[in-house]
Amino acid sequence: MKAELITVGTEILTGQILNTNAQFLSEKFAEIGIDVFFQTSVGDNRKRLLSVIELASKRSDLIVLCGGLGPTEDDLTKQTLAEFLGRQLVFDRQASQKLDAFFALRPEHVRTSNNERQAQIIEGSTPLQNRTGLAVGGYLSVNGVRYVVLPGPPSELQPMVSEELIPLISTEHMQLYSRVLRFFGIGESQLATILDSLIENQVDPTIAPYAKTGEVTLRLSTKACSQEEANAKLDALEADILAVTSLDGVLLKDLFYGYGDDNSLAKTVFSLLKEQGKTITAAESLTAGLFQSMLTDFPSSSQVFKGGYVTYSIEEKARMLDIPLSELKRHGVVSNFTAKKMAEQSRRLMESDIGIGLTGVAGPEELEGQQVGTVFIAIATKEKTQSLKVLIGGRTRSDVRYISTLYAFNLVRQSLLNS
Repeated sequence: MKAELITVGTEILTGQILNTNAQFLSEKFAEIGIDVFFQTSVGDNRKRLLSVIELASKRSDLIVLCGGLGPTEDDLTKQTLAEFLGRQLVFDRQASQKLDAFFALRPEHVRTSNNERQAQIIEGSTPLQNRTGLAVGGYLSVNGVRYVVLPGPPSELQPMVSEELIPLISTEHMQLYSRVLRFFGIGESQLATILDSLIENQVDPTIAPYAKTGEVTLRLSTKACSQEEANAKLDALEADILAVTSLDGVLLKDLFYGYGDDNSLAKTVFSLLKEQGKTITAAESLTAGLFQSMLTDFPSSSQVFKGGYVTYSIEEKARMLDIPLSELKRHGVVSNFTAKKMAEQSRRLMESDIGIGLTGVAGPEELEGQQVGTVFIAIATKEKTQSLKVLIGGRTRSDVRYISTLYAFNLVRQSLLNS
């Protein structure tokens, strides 16, 4: 829904008062997913107000007029809108009774014919009662455009909006629905580049990329009248996104791993392990147990994880994992061979279905001629052992360690999905 605010009053244009009503309304509408596209201030002039309403009716779905509902001659908002819509002004019974009660209790106030206009609404309107004042507001729909008239004093407008208007339009307008897609193995800039045509031409639904350490998310948002309608729109956009090919020739569906703000690769892998009834262990060098720590963040982790190893020195790799020291020295600690042996031996010794090996250079200095950020990751199962070499450049020591665990979890995820 495209909303437009028209604040009426010469005193606004001359700077005598601050237009706080526009700020308040924009904030309240944003809370319920209504976009305010235009804000206009116009003086107490029938001709200029007519021209503003005419323009607004051509470009907005919801037009809110604030001010000009009082008893004086320059209070002409309702009269002008009624003229534009070709409708009569009629009296609202409840507002008239409130007006009667007000003057009955205050005999010192002179009631004139002008006072009566405060109890009038445009024919066909839903009245918006004024708890703190006398001028009744109104809400009506004509030819698909919704019109609202509100009093100008904030002490009257704010209660009317909160208590009368918002509950009324909240049941009619579309709500905002979102879905978060999570990807690993692609950066935010590359993802934004390959989705450029979708992002550039977006209206509804919309796509918003967010970078996180080592991964990226897309928030898809749409406005709809129901969850079912939103799902249909979001499903179609998601299908278009996952069918896109990355700059490396990989389909985005192969880099997509889950939904939600509170999801993670570790959580995804943990759920898959539980579903498949499989156990996992790990032998870690540069990550110092981070993979195992992240895996045990979830309740009932003992069902999938019996224990594991943290082996920093080459001697402990040989002793704890029963790998010949001479072989480790020959191939090097930071090597494909060592990562594979760490995965295989940890799996065998712990009698787990899956073993993970992590070794590499977290920094700040090179090791064995390997640059900082060089990481070898291996996964061992009963059937086979696979390994992966990654280069995590331009990162801090903690980032290298964290991103290495993400690569390890993704390797496990892929293995479980393909098993």
